[in-house]
Amino acid sequence: MSTTTQTEPSLLARASNVKWSNYVVYIGFVLVFVFFAITQTQYFLNPTNLTNIVIQAAPITIMAIGMVFVLSTGEIDLSIGSTVALSALTAAVVLQSTDVWWIAAAAGLAVGAIVGLVNGIFITWVRLPSFLVTLATMGLVAGLARQLTDLQSVPVTDKAFVWIFGGGNLLGLPIMVWWTIAAVLVGWHLLRQRRYGAHVLAVGNSAAASRVSGIKVNRVRLMVFVGSAMTAAVAGLLYAGRLQGARYTLGETDLMTVIAAAIVGGTSLFGGKGTVIGALIGSLLMSMINNGLILSGLNVSQQMIVRGAIILIAVSFSLRGKKNS
Repeated sequence: MSTTTQTEPSLLARASNVKWSNYVVYIGFVLVFVFFAITQTQYFLNPTNLTNIVIQAAPITIMAIGMVFVLSTGEIDLSIGSTVALSALTAAVVLQSTDVWWIAAAAGLAVGAIVGLVNGIFITWVRLPSFLVTLATMGLVAGLARQLTDLQSVPVTDKAFVWIFGGGNLLGLPIMVWWTIAAVLVGWHLLRQRRYGAHVLAVGNSAAASRVSGIKVNRVRLMVFVGSAMTAAVAGLLYAGRLQGARYTLGETDLMTVIAAAIVGGTSLFGGKGTVIGALIGSLLMSMINNGLILSGLNVSQQMIVRGAIILIAVSFSLRGKKNS
């Protein structure tokens, strides 16, 4: 009798101490999955459809992981969508002239590195706010993407490039799934197992205290922006490979989804807290919502309205929970 009375308060106390805001994305994922499983049973639970959800989430997941590092330092990167398009177009153009897939891929990644470096230099050396810098480079890079091919699409026909960046299968799984797994493992390792990740979180908590501790704050900030742009470049290559072509519109609607995936997944918009696994679940949640809305028969404008409302509500709950915690 006494054991029961002691155990029950203990369980209640533990439950009351749980920060439920940390589990918003997981609860939301389950609820959305169950909703579409019930309302769209015939199509949603089809193995092919579930695989497509993961495939479509792959570029978002990779960019969300890069965004986790940026947000964790208390900064933001608005230029990732434009970087996707320019990297994809650059790779496609180089591929047409060289027919060597790895040179084309290197060119696309180089575009990401340059964009990230430019962002980082203006933010760390010139000391401009990241919001303004990346907003400016977003327009600049978007203009370059349009200028590069004069608004024309560029086909990608190289079989090796298409297989590696989106169209292939390895050990029975789509190559996009392997890219997702690799990105999550690398991102988690850097954030949780390496000194670099600890420095990123420390800078987000307090840049001044980090400087006193000997952390090179500007170097950390520069690296997260280069890393973010590089993940956008990888996403551009994956889009080009999966769609077998590149166009200036690639990635133009991804920014809101990427930021939402990272924040809903548990990364703080105010810096000092980030989670790669949460970003993965957040990306899958965004992809699942998009897939479910299409299966529900909503047209493009209705999908945008519903998706925007869902993201706004989810992010609001997530941020409110973080402030209260």
